[in-house]
Formats: sequence, C-alpha cells, structure tokens
Amino acid sequence: MFEGAKIFFDLIIVNHNSTDYLLDCLQSVELSLKGEAVRIYVEDNGSTDGIERVYTSFPQVRLSVNSVNKGYARSVNDALKKCRAPYIVLLNPDTRLFAGFFENVRSFMVKNRDVGVLGPKVLNRDGSVQGSARSFPTPLTAFFGRNSFLTHWFPNNPISRKNMVHDRCDGKFPLMVDWVSGACMVLRKEALDQVGFMDERFFMYWEDVDLCGRMWRAGWKVVYFPRASVIHHVGGSSEKRLFQSVYEFHKSCWRLVVKNAKVPPAILGPIVLPVLAARLLAVSVFHMIRLRKNIF
Repeated sequence: MFEGAKIFFDLIIVNHNSTDYLLDCLQSVELSLKGEAVRIYVEDNGSTDGIERVYTSFPQVRLSVNSVNKGYARSVNDALKKCRAPYIVLLNPDTRLFAGFFENVRSFMVKNRDVGVLGPKVLNRDGSVQGSARSFPTPLTAFFGRNSFLTHWFPNNPISRKNMVHDRCDGKFPLMVDWVSGACMVLRKEALDQVGFMDERFFMYWEDVDLCGRMWRAGWKVVYFPRASVIHHVGGSSEKRLFQSVYEFHKSCWRLVVKNAKVPPAILGPIVLPVLAARLLAVSVFHMIRLRKNIF
C-alpha cells in the first residue's frame, strides 16, 4: 500500500472488547491521513465482540489477535518491536482523530528534535477539553486527580488546577508538561530506543506517567500540542470491565509509587496501601450506586 512512500508514522492500538469503537477509530485515521503513509498495528487482547470485522473493513491493518488479555504495556511493546518509522502514535480504540493530525504533528516534531513525547489536545464528546496534560502525581493526587470526587465537586480548587495543566495553554502554542495521557501519545522512536519500551509491570494505567518520567530524566521534553486534536470517549474501553479497571488503576498506582520512591516498600506500605485501599473501596461503591441507579 505504501510502496515508494516515505513512512513517518507507525500507529498502535491495543483493543479488548471495544471493537465497535475501534472500527470508528480506524475510519477516523483513514480520513485524517491526507496522503500520509502510516502503518497501523492493532494488538487485540482476546476480544469476543467480532474483532474479525477489522479484516473485512480495514484489510491494510496489521492485526495480531491474542488468545488472552496480555495487558496494555506488554501489548504495546509487542507492536513496538515491529515499528520502524521515526514517530509512533499510541491510540486508544475509543478515540477519533481530527483532520490534519498527522500533518501538524510531523511538522512540529521535525522542527523540535528535543521533544520525545507529544500529547495532542484531547476532547470529550461534547467538545470540552479533557485534562490530558498533567503534573507528576503527588500524595494529594489521590484526592484531587482528574476523576476524583473533590475535583468533580470543586473543579476550581487550587490543588486540582495545579495538577491539571492543560488550561495553562492558550490553545495555540505548545506547552511543556510533566506527562500526557496515553489515550493519544506520539513518541519519537529515537527517544524511545534510548529510554526503553513500556514497563510491563503496569498491566493497565500509569504506564504513560512512568514513560514520560523516564523521558524527562533522559533529557527529552514532553509537550502538550493543541494544534492536533482527538476525541476520547472516556470509559469507552474500560466501562465494560469497570471493576477490574478500578482495581488495576489502584494496583498500578502502587507500582508507580514503589518504583519512584526513595524509601523501601516495607516502610511505604503501612502508609500508602491503606489510603489506596480506602480509595479503591470508595470508588467501587460509587460505581455500584451509579450502576444501580441506571438499572432502576
């Protein structure tokens, strides 16, 4: 398909029972290409919702079907081993690209060779801006993160605003940030080869924070780039396995703490684990009440 064309992008999507979203995502990718040559890799983790439809609708996609759910980081790494383009786009299946995405990203990355990770502007379905550019987490993030109760109830509190840095961007010019959401993330392959692939100890969640942290420590910049945009249907992938997702979120949070802390886990555990367990319980109860209301 791309014979004779210079391929600047490899695109990776990890899918698990989100095939309806995936097909819409792939259609948006096709519409946004505008002549750009892109190799597309889909790593499917044991889906039972008709993943074979990809073969029919998008025969150019390089689809790998796994018999079990191998986890996000491991699946991304399997695809990364096949990538050869200078830029790699990681994309959730429940996203849609806007026109001009590849053109705008390539132009910026070519001119800014010290940028290792780029995160586009991520929008909700209603057009509002998601908090996809953030500061590195602190203990207060457990209570004032993007999806925490306190942030929802008091969205303009100073702690949440410090954590969510996308609103410091004027919508036109790039902004250096600590990390960007893996819902859509562009990686410079040269930088990735230097810092290493994703840490497979993160089954789901927080692997994007870990990768961005390693990029900064290796001297690469992480940038929020509002001139490229995507729509992200938050929870489109995780809602079908809601309680597993909540559990994996908190488990990966603990792994991130242990990996970056300067004190042993034996000291951290009695302090951090009860907080995470209480938060896990609170979030689970909240979702049970929400689901019960939706049923009745």
